[in-house]
Parts: sequence; structure tokens; C-alpha cells
Amino acid sequence: MNVELLRAYLLSLPHVEETVQWGDNLVFWVADKAIGGKMFALANLSPDSRGVLSFAAGPERYAELLEIEGAHPAPYLARAYWIAIERYDVFSSKELKNHLRNAYEFVYAKLPKRTRDVLGMPPAERKKLIAARKRLLVSQGK
Repeated sequence: MNVELLRAYLLSLPHVEETVQWGDNLVFWVADKAIGGKMFALANLSPDSRGVLSFAAGPERYAELLEIEGAHPAPYLARAYWIAIERYDVFSSKELKNHLRNAYEFVYAKLPKRTRDVLGMPPAERKKLIAARKRLLVSQGK
């Protein structure tokens, strides 16, 4: 696995959006953040002591994943049960995809009802609503 394969996989999941934040981090969201989406994975494009990838593990899997060499609590997000991996080969590609799918599902389950309702709209209507919401946020300086 590498960042390009990771990106392609994550963007293939339903309703996933990508942003670049906090310098050079690719942040992957379940739903657009303009409508209340939540992040579930973060790829660090400049690997450092924080690792190459962080993702939501959830309380049930968090301790188990931390026992694996190369995995550690994600900086700033450990209290939300996120782990970070030092390099992409900590897990096989299949295992990593499984962990990321679980992260996606864990975060999707915690989305507010109003956000899930927007995701259930027909695509054209959803796109129009998200665009309007983004314009509103820009006009409010957010």
C-alpha cells in the first residue's frame, strides 16, 4: 500500500470527501464537512514521528491494534480511539483496507441524523444542498 493506492481505495467508499489540512495531510471524511461530515482517516504526506496514516479504530479495536508493532496512539486523536501507523507495511493491504473500512463504518454510525438524511438524498439534490451550505459558510467566514 502507498498513499496513491490508499487514496484511490478511500475515495471509492460511498460519500467520502478529501481535504488537505494542517500543512500536508490528506484528510478523508465520511460526508462533506460542510454538512456535518466527520473525518475517519488522515494520511501524512511528510512522514514523521506521527506516522504515515492515522485512522479511527473505535473503543473495541483500539487496544488490540496498539499491540501491533508499528502502531501507536494517534497524536491529538488518541482520546477518540484513533491509531497511527509508522509505515504502510504495518498491515497487509487487505488488512489495512479492512481496518479503514471499519473506521469508515464506525464514523458513519456516529453521523448526526440530519447528515445521514442529506446523504440519502438523490445525488443532484445533495450536491446542490452541499454547494449552498459551502457558500453560506464562506459568507460567514468559516
